[in-house]
Amino acid sequence: MTTVLLAHPSAELYGSDRMLLESARALLRRHRVVVALPATGPLVTALESEGAEVVVVPVPVLRRDSLRPRGFARFVSSGALAVRPMVDVLRRYRVDALYVNTIVLPLWTMAGRAAGVPTLCHVHEAEFIRNSLVRGTFFAPLRCADSVVFNSHTSASTVTMPRSRVIYNGVVGPSSSTAVREHLGSPVRLVQVGRISERKGTDVAVRATQLLADRGLQVHLTVVGDSFAGNEAFERRVRASAGANVTFAGHRTDVWDSLASADIALVPSRLEPFGNVAVEAMLSGRPVIASATEGLLEIVDHGRTGLLVDPGNSRDLADAVVALTSDWTAATAMATSALNDATRRFSLERYHREVVDAVADLLNVDFAVAA
Repeated sequence: MTTVLLAHPSAELYGSDRMLLESARALLRRHRVVVALPATGPLVTALESEGAEVVVVPVPVLRRDSLRPRGFARFVSSGALAVRPMVDVLRRYRVDALYVNTIVLPLWTMAGRAAGVPTLCHVHEAEFIRNSLVRGTFFAPLRCADSVVFNSHTSASTVTMPRSRVIYNGVVGPSSSTAVREHLGSPVRLVQVGRISERKGTDVAVRATQLLADRGLQVHLTVVGDSFAGNEAFERRVRASAGANVTFAGHRTDVWDSLASADIALVPSRLEPFGNVAVEAMLSGRPVIASATEGLLEIVDHGRTGLLVDPGNSRDLADAVVALTSDWTAATAMATSALNDATRRFSLERYHREVVDAVADLLNVDFAVAA
């Protein structure tokens, strides 16, 4: 049995973490799967329960501050210490293929090339960097990969790569469905699921909630998620600006109860290479309002499966909430169309099949994989 090593930058259970888990599940059908993580966390238990082996290798993660002189020096210093552990893992497990999940682990991609191990990089980012030197530095390690997978056409458009393909994320729906309210009560229940960050537009949702209250529409927003380490100042500002009609529920591994208790799901991201949360909201049968940006444009068909609004525009977001509540029958019909569309386009079976095919191509092996 061939051994595939999956390298991933986090041990949490957010969007790209859950997709790493699904990639592991798919590959375990045909391969021995070992996953290298920089630390322990809830993802470890989930992986091991599926039959994957987990090894902790403290490899530095490339962040935006790593592209500045001082941050780059720290990255190089910590990266030098990670070289031997990476090489040891590749040798110890006799790795046949290396699957690097996200572009922010360039050292793993380079280690695969140096060790002569066929390497695939799965890109979940869509970073449009204006400075050509910084842009070249950020994307250069991709050249070390033998194959590149992008999670959306938006991600693929950020850099031209040979031997690449687009594989949309696969998202599993809730185990049981809860019908949306036939008649809206008061308050209208809004939910935003995701990290508390400027990229995810948490501040936009909070401000829109205030605008709706000023217009006399009784609404309540539940924010499900926490902030990244180092982003606590943004979270404090958002919390300070929120009124009594906003609840911060913290991180929840299972988002379905949060979606089921809502009337409308908000996805006001300023940047979103794909948008798992939008798909999850569609699968929950909730009307979705999302930003007209990046990968969300590939998920939501405006007016048919959801509403798209100007990114960063709280007034536009508030107007969209009013539009849905003003014709709730049309809103729920749109949610039904979205559910059918998401079930067809973003199934786990399709994702699993395409991931296995990508690794089979990497190994030049032709596996017949059942859907």
